[in-house]
Amino acid sequence: MKRDSRLSGVLHVLLHMAEQGSPMTSDQLAKAMQTHPVVIRRILGGLRDAGFVHSEKGHGGGWTIAKDLGHITMRDVYDAIGRPSLMAMGNRTEAPGCLVEQAVNAALDTGFRDAEALLLARFGEVTLAALAADFHARMAARSPQTREHIHG
Repeated sequence: MKRDSRLSGVLHVLLHMAEQGSPMTSDQLAKAMQTHPVVIRRILGGLRDAGFVHSEKGHGGGWTIAKDLGHITMRDVYDAIGRPSLMAMGNRTEAPGCLVEQAVNAALDTGFRDAEALLLARFGEVTLAALAADFHARMAARSPQTREHIHG
């Protein structure tokens, strides 16, 4: 089963934008993310609608972060990209009248809800500023020869 990595990818793009400090084109971001510029524009369009990024057309234009990184949480970004499913598992629904299936599904539903609530609460605690600080700490720990490459 393919995992949904949209949240991870969007956070990655936002941190690249923050590091750049100047507008980045969809082409530049696509190259950093090893994807197509259309994918970047689609992703960032939702973040623009939420007020997290801004875009300028024309020479010198591109995408920029519109809010302070300390005011954007992972939960904010998760919500802005449409709240993709957090759980890959689900309930069996082949025999909805079966009392065993009902009991199992009720227990699983409770566990899924609890796990999702815990994960979303954690997302709400982590700001992009915290992610950027972690990135900078990791860069500082690298040898000078490998610091020039953010990826890898």
